[in-house]
This record gives sequence, C-alpha cells and structure tokens, in this order.
Amino acid sequence: MGLALRDTQTHCYGDYLTWPDDVRYELIDGIAYVMAPTPDLAHQDIAGEIYLQAANILAGKPCRAFIAPVDVRLPKQDETDEHIDTVVQPDVIVVCDSNKLDRRGIRGAPDWIVEVLSPSTASHDQTKKRALYELHGVCEYWLVHPIDRVVTVYCLIDGEYGKPDIYELRGETQVKVLPDIVIQWDELLERLPVDY
Repeated sequence: MGLALRDTQTHCYGDYLTWPDDVRYELIDGIAYVMAPTPDLAHQDIAGEIYLQAANILAGKPCRAFIAPVDVRLPKQDETDEHIDTVVQPDVIVVCDSNKLDRRGIRGAPDWIVEVLSPSTASHDQTKKRALYELHGVCEYWLVHPIDRVVTVYCLIDGEYGKPDIYELRGETQVKVLPDIVIQWDELLERLPVDY
C-alpha cells in the first residue's frame, strides 16, 4: 500500500514551507506524499530507544543524532533550499558533518538513517526511500521490522547498496559506519506488547 499524494503537481521546498503544519509531508522528486498518521506507541518506543542509545553514545563527539520530525533536504546539485525537490523525515538520523546542519534541519545525506516500518509506510520505506538514500549517498540505512523482529541493514559500497544483512532484534547490532554505536535490543523488546 503506497502513501497518499497531496496532489498531482510537482513541488519544491519553497512550496513545502508554506503548507500548514497540521499535516506532514515528504517530497521525493517533487511529489508530495502525505505522511502516515501518528505512529503507534511501539513504533515510537523503538525509534525513541534507538535515538536515545545513539545520542548517549555520541555525547561529546562530532556526530549528532536526531529523531523525527526533522527535515532532511537532499539537493540534486547546488540548488538553493527553496528549489530542492526532495525533503524527507526519517525516524532516526545521525550526521557527522556539522556543515550539513542549519536552523531548518539537515542539508545533504546523513551518515546513518533508521526507518521503523509501519504497515502504512513499509512499501514506501523499502522501495522509494531505499533507492533515494542510495542515490544521495546515505552510508548506512536500517529498516527495523517490529512485527517480524528483524532489522535489515543496507551499507553503501562503491555508491550502491548491495545485498542487505538481516539480523534478529535480540542481543545487539553494531552500526557498521559508526562502530561506536551498538544498539541493544533485549530490554526494548521486553517492553513491547506481545501482539506487536
């Protein structure tokens, strides 16, 4: 199931900034996708825990962790912000280049992105966003599957995501491009509802 479109026009970040805040959108190649309604509590718990662990590990270091909603603007070349046609809001983001940070969020590819899959966004995250992050040079992309209790890890090698590694959500999983970050799963999984 794909995400709903705002309309059939193409847009840029200049348009995006004028839209009301009561509905969230992501722009991919000028197409405005309506973000899913507020995620459920388990989704938020997983994203929050990954962010918390990463932020604690990175305290005092050059890399910084962020949690949605934060605009990640992905320019195709050197166009001004208002003309950028791709703006996404990943669940968890780590950026190591402080030159990519400004008052509006992040401009350029983060080093690590995590998306926690929901039934309404899974297809979008696994296809459109995977291709988008690969194209823009996101070094490592995680797809956390709460229902299946696995994480799919894509690493950029020679400009491409090859075959992903898939790990069970148990024990720990190390971020390959940021080896200091090791996400611990067991305590988090004990908190999640059994029917999730």
